[in-house]
Amino acid sequence: MSARTDQLPVVVIGAGPIGLAAAARLVERGIEPLVLEAGASAGAAVREWAHVRLFSPWAEVIDPAAEKLLAPTGWTRPDGAAYPTGGDWAERYLQPLADTLGDKVRYGARVTGVARAGRDRVVDAGRDEQPFTVHVESSDGQEARIAARAVIDASGTWSTPSPMGADGLPAVGEKAAADHISYRVPDLTDPAVRARYAGRRTAVVGSGASAFTALAYLADLAEREPGTHAVWILRRGITGSTYGGGEADQLPARGALGLRAKAAVEAGHASAVTGFRTQAVDTDGDSLVLRAEDGRRLDPVDEVIVLTGFRPDLSFLSELRLGLDERLQAPTALAPLIDPNVHSCGTVYPHGVKELAHPEQGVHLAGMKSYGRAPTFLALTGYEQARSITAAIAGDHESAERVELTLPETGVCGGAGLYETPDATQSGAAGGCCGAPAVLQIGADTQAPASTGGC
Repeated sequence: MSARTDQLPVVVIGAGPIGLAAAARLVERGIEPLVLEAGASAGAAVREWAHVRLFSPWAEVIDPAAEKLLAPTGWTRPDGAAYPTGGDWAERYLQPLADTLGDKVRYGARVTGVARAGRDRVVDAGRDEQPFTVHVESSDGQEARIAARAVIDASGTWSTPSPMGADGLPAVGEKAAADHISYRVPDLTDPAVRARYAGRRTAVVGSGASAFTALAYLADLAEREPGTHAVWILRRGITGSTYGGGEADQLPARGALGLRAKAAVEAGHASAVTGFRTQAVDTDGDSLVLRAEDGRRLDPVDEVIVLTGFRPDLSFLSELRLGLDERLQAPTALAPLIDPNVHSCGTVYPHGVKELAHPEQGVHLAGMKSYGRAPTFLALTGYEQARSITAAIAGDHESAERVELTLPETGVCGGAGLYETPDATQSGAAGGCCGAPAVLQIGADTQAPASTGGC
């Protein structure tokens, strides 16, 4: 790029944990960031799960460069060993950090497109010498174009939850039943939300940390509200890793979360349906009936909570030349390192700007957005990505390529996992991966499968 282009800001999309960390790293290197946030405050997506507690402690969700920016402001660092909720994270860290960055963060600014100035994705001539143009729509409908020397997309995946259908598309009838389907962990401290699930049968579709959390919440509700019951829908069978790492998990809170889900099943507050791959949602009066690909129908439920993961919104990047894996929609070089068919959260290899590279130089997907459909992301990973990316933008290639990252092993990871592997079926684990679908009601005196961690 020209010297004139180098004077332009680096546009960061999203004022969440990774976007703000990237901005702090850019400031640290004397590069001007401009953070564009669609919401009205920092961590807008995080605030939508404010009631959910993280399974990483404060020490692992505060970026070092961000802390350096905050320190002179009188900011009080939370106890590193304590576990914040999403609300705590937003209010006690993300918003103060955004406030410190001041006018470098712009709210109500939704990015609708990113391109090279005067070049669509087809044109080669002079492409790399052109700055980026970022198309933005403000909350009042006004449109603007912002020139940028580089773009870091840390917009996450929260806005695009995956549907209930086992083939990755909405199940037949899923859209029609939208009034009785949620794609978020319910906040049962909200009286209206509590009334929606109290004394009713709720299907929970999913096998990761979010599903565990929903099961634990509904089990707590069942203790107080008779008739409350969860039907846990699993596309796979129950194996030793179904409930995560348990006591062996190096993230203790994550292990405890899986054990709470296990306890919900053992106490009879939840029944597990294994090998059930949803194809359709049928309406039965005021109830819903889930139907599997094999034609099997479950007993009616009142509500459905779909927690089958998230996927990236790539629509506004359509004029850029991205190199994405055809399965995960993650950068091509990163995808094999985070493939949930192979890796758990703790077996992801160290990676940085080299693995995040695209054919289009100067554009970087970071944070959860970079993982595409893989669910194995941790904040620590994103902070290291931000450090490496900003070092590369600054021209410090030695630092950018010197990536060191140690992640906690075992724990909750979703994805296809061992579904297609016959050897994954454990003896004694009812409803194995490749066995016939079965409904399991595990009683208090029934030996449940052990949690051994991994995917």
